[in-house]
Amino acid sequence: MLLWAGLGNPEPGMQANRHNIGFMAIDRIAERHGFSPWRKRFKGEIAEGVIKGEKILLLKPMTYMNLSGESIQPCIAFYKIPLDNLFVFHDEMDLVPAKIRIKKGGGAAGHNGLRSTDKMLGSQDYWRVRLGIGHPEDRSQVVRYVLGDFSKQDREWLDPFIDAVAEKASLLTERKMDAYLSKVALLLKG
Repeated sequence: MLLWAGLGNPEPGMQANRHNIGFMAIDRIAERHGFSPWRKRFKGEIAEGVIKGEKILLLKPMTYMNLSGESIQPCIAFYKIPLDNLFVFHDEMDLVPAKIRIKKGGGAAGHNGLRSTDKMLGSQDYWRVRLGIGHPEDRSQVVRYVLGDFSKQDREWLDPFIDAVAEKASLLTERKMDAYLSKVALLLKG
């Protein structure tokens, strides 16, 4: 079983925030691949499905970003999911909009959702699906930027990006990370 956790904030007024791109990706995967309805569990919402014969549990922590680990850790423990089977989808300011990178382990780089997850798991040894949102020109505007909504202009790249992330998700189940990154990029060029 794989656990794919999307990071975000649960407030209805925050749904369109840049910080919620992890939720957006997980929601689109659920829609695209016919996952079960969402239900409340582990201080979050979960949905179950199968992609390429692999059982996948989707999780959206409802703890707010800074406490994401308080939802992820009990889910991992309950299902006895190895950290190598955990993928965390999150916003990444160090990537330009519509760029995606995947890496295993590493520091939190100032991301409070990752910091909470690392702390609760006692490890950094899980997959991070880094979804580029760009960076504000002024570093003093970082909080305002990530907690701000995507603009109408952003929707030109955001919707196709989230679609591509979801459409090619089967490659993640096969651990074909390079192919996944390439296929998402090709969809966006087409």
